[in-house]
Amino acid sequence: MLRIENLSCSYKQIVALDGVSLHINRGEIVSLIGANGAGKTTLLRAISGLLKPKNGTIVFEDEDVTKFESHDIAKLGIAQIPEGRGLFSILSVEENLRLGAYIRDDDEVEQDISKIYEKFPILKQKAQEYAGTLSGGQQQMVAVGRALMSRPKLLLLDEPSMGLAPIIVEEIFEAIKSLRDAGATIFIVEQNAFLALSTTDRAYVLENGKIVMSGNSLELLNDERVKEAYLGA
Repeated sequence: MLRIENLSCSYKQIVALDGVSLHINRGEIVSLIGANGAGKTTLLRAISGLLKPKNGTIVFEDEDVTKFESHDIAKLGIAQIPEGRGLFSILSVEENLRLGAYIRDDDEVEQDISKIYEKFPILKQKAQEYAGTLSGGQQQMVAVGRALMSRPKLLLLDEPSMGLAPIIVEEIFEAIKSLRDAGATIFIVEQNAFLALSTTDRAYVLENGKIVMSGNSLELLNDERVKEAYLGA
């Protein structure tokens, strides 16, 4: 579904990504792990069209989207849940969800909102409350729901566990796994390496803007180098 080849991105003179290549197959959950500053968020921003690469290509469903604008990439079926969630705090929960469907032109929006409320019942209770008044975990649920309202083919998640209590993180990741079971394709950037590798099918390790390891997630979870660098073992 997604193929990235030799991708390089810079912020002025600072090289954030240096020759990154990876792929994501339809129906997979793939994770990208690495330390702060490794370039993980930069990669998601490039895929979403928020940052233009210096070199390399991004191909989505056999179409080169490297130079596409972000709104055109969204229309192709890529939705990103940014780090920090990016909700509109002075809009209600339901208004935030409806904004996720802005690119759609069909009569099934109400049906999909009902599905979000089934997946996250607390959001139905708080549907008319300002998103900014919710707890961090509830806001993450809104962010996931808003992204799903676009009916994405590929869902990008940037640090979904950040700042959340362990019990809420578990709930969020159970929801992510249920999305995969329903046929979604998901790419997760996550600093919590154990959580990422325990949840996903395959994984890539990013260090200083370069992919240094890749493979089956469980194999990487048991790799001594990964244990030493990211699991505190």
